[in-house]
Amino acid sequence: MSEPGRDTRLILSDVKVRELAALFGTPLYVLDEGHFRTRIRRYREAFRQAWPECEVTFASKANSTLAVLAIAYEEGCLIDAASEGELRAAIAAGVPTHRCHLHGNNKSFAELEFAFEVGVGQIVVDHFVEIEQIFELQQTYHRCPDLVLRLAPGVDPVTHEKIATGQADTKFGFNIANGAADRAVGVMLGLNLPLVGFHCHIGSQLLDSEAHYAAAEVVAEFAIGQWRRDRFMARVLNLGGGLGVRYLDTDEPPAVEDHCRRLVDGVVEGLGGFNLQPKLVQEPGRALIAESGVTLYRIGAIKTVPIGDGKSRTYLAVDGGLSDNARPALYDAKYSVRGIPADAREEGGEVPVFDDLAPVLDRFTVAGKHCETDTLFADVLLPHDLQVGDYLQVLCTGAYNSSMASNYNRFPRPATVLILEDGTPELVQRRDTWDEMFAREILPQRENR
Repeated sequence: MSEPGRDTRLILSDVKVRELAALFGTPLYVLDEGHFRTRIRRYREAFRQAWPECEVTFASKANSTLAVLAIAYEEGCLIDAASEGELRAAIAAGVPTHRCHLHGNNKSFAELEFAFEVGVGQIVVDHFVEIEQIFELQQTYHRCPDLVLRLAPGVDPVTHEKIATGQADTKFGFNIANGAADRAVGVMLGLNLPLVGFHCHIGSQLLDSEAHYAAAEVVAEFAIGQWRRDRFMARVLNLGGGLGVRYLDTDEPPAVEDHCRRLVDGVVEGLGGFNLQPKLVQEPGRALIAESGVTLYRIGAIKTVPIGDGKSRTYLAVDGGLSDNARPALYDAKYSVRGIPADAREEGGEVPVFDDLAPVLDRFTVAGKHCETDTLFADVLLPHDLQVGDYLQVLCTGAYNSSMASNYNRFPRPATVLILEDGTPELVQRRDTWDEMFAREILPQRENR
């Protein structure tokens, strides 16, 4: 787990990069099983030390590769699914449905019905129409999963606006400030629905714990308010995820032990001595899997272009881009990048040594191969003598890269390789085939065709 002053990210050796690229091609997602398991164990233990009655749920939106979900479940995590597709992925990975939660701000009736059919353990309720739909399904199935009410606590975290979700102006949950959350509790209790507690998630990639502390305090205060008003005793407070990771060498996310203690401090402050002992839940996704993954690319075109005032920029074009990492385009995400020499040059000659104690570095902009500007990593320092055919290793890509991948420009989505605990690489998600890419398309029938 990330901690100040210590880099805990997965970094493959140059030899390993060459080996994996030769075996599986590039672009390539690489995950390390042992690294991932260690992160989960540390997070769960840190939370348990801070609040014994606790639970860690893996937010599968971060990476819903079946192998990842299976490992998370084996390590004691529940699985949070934000769609029927993610729920089906968890089931396919062997996760019992009672260990799954269904999330989402606009679940369809069909998604809710599927959750009832398979017997999910919990549904996170997001709006009033959903309450009505759940009540209808309860009458049909004569049973209902546990329900938690998602709250908008009015806490605006310090992060990119595209991944901030806890402020009052948000599409997620029931707003506390305008009374919607109070009304929702009353409606659910009046319908005799199995409400067990409250949920909030304020945003992602937070590099301090102060917003989490504030949100935990608000949610705990809200829970006490419901007891005083309706004598409803919350048994669960789900405080979401959002702990940041070390994308850049200069990032300093809090240690998970400090984060868990701070989160619990917020709950204790909000309870104000009131005799309520709820189960506390966290939903980390990125914080568990991001640093356990890297992405490998191969360098193609290299171009130096003028940018004015006698200055220039050198572009390194790689064999991936927007379709395998949408985050830089979506919200200006930054990454640490390493350059690795290939085994041989097409032109022949010696392989340069890039891992000297003081390599000579130049500034490059790494671009993808899509029909967009498609800047992946702007102005990064890399070995000055990188050449066509060399590799780039991008750190901390275990979260959201694979789950956001697309076929834009008809590029196949990359394969995913899992490095097993004994060091053996195993393919857990193969690269798209051309037949698969076109399998769902139908040409209209015409007389002249």
